[in-house]
Order: sequence, then C-alpha cells, then structure tokens
Amino acid sequence: MRVRLVLAAAALLTAAVAPLAHAGGADGHHTADRPTGSHLRDSHLRDGHLRDGHFTDSHFTDGLFVDAYGTVADDSTVTLSGTYRCLDDSAGPVFVSSTLVQGDRSTGIGGTRAVCDGHLHTWTNSSVVKDPAYRPGAARVEATLMQLSGTGLPLPRFLATEKADVELR
Repeated sequence: MRVRLVLAAAALLTAAVAPLAHAGGADGHHTADRPTGSHLRDSHLRDGHLRDGHFTDSHFTDGLFVDAYGTVADDSTVTLSGTYRCLDDSAGPVFVSSTLVQGDRSTGIGGTRAVCDGHLHTWTNSSVVKDPAYRPGAARVEATLMQLSGTGLPLPRFLATEKADVELR
C-alpha cells in the first residue's frame, strides 16, 4: 500500500509541478531560453559538449533540449519531443515533463522517465488535449528535467529547464 501511495504521489507531483519548474533556474541549474530558430539537434552535441559553447566536458551537468516542432493529430493528440542528458539518478527517479503554451492556454503534455547514464537520449511526450484543442502554428514549450528524491513524500529537484518557441504541425 505504501509503495502505491508513493508512486501515485510521484505521478501527481510530476504533473502538478511541471508548470512551476519554469521559474528558471533559481537553484543554480542550467536554464536555457533560446530565441526562435536556434533549436538544437543531436548533431550539435559532439564529444560531450555543445558546438555553441553552452557545455564543455569538464563543466557538463544535465541538459535538456526541445525539438523545433511538435504535432497536433486529428484526434487532438499533441506530441512534443527533444533530447536530454543526465548523469545520475541514484538519489531518485528522473523525469522529463513538458508544458505547451499557445495564446493564453497552458497545458502539461505528458512525462517521460529519463535514463541517467551520461548519454544523449530522446524524449517524447504526448497527451490528448481538447476543449479547446491546440491548433497548428506558433507555440512555446517549457520542458523540465526533474528528479524526485527523499524519504516519505518525494520532493522535486529541478536539474534543467528549457523554454523554446516551436511550430505545431
């Protein structure tokens, strides 16, 4: 029973704190806020550092990037994706959460369990969003790499955040 309670609390906490995680690195962790058109691709990462100098081998911690576009299916399923890298999940599970903002609307779009082995991985989050549905066009994604840790009720620790302008197709 206690395990189920902790898992349920972790799932609810993940969904509830994703929008709060975008306060922007107040705890000293990497926060990137790139302008439109500067989205990173897997090819930007070479030998553990970014070509544009955001990270180097000796200074790399955890990183999170959002792809330049997302999709909206006919059934109102929104899919967002990107790339992440985290180093250590020994203190607790790590998740990639995402929030989609279009106009005055903001909705959490799924969550993905992260593999923290120091390697580059892709993430994809999907959710059916209706009433009103998102539309193709300009939007903003706020993604968070978050670790749950502690005994009892797990507490979130924000490892990295990313805010990026995207095109919904």
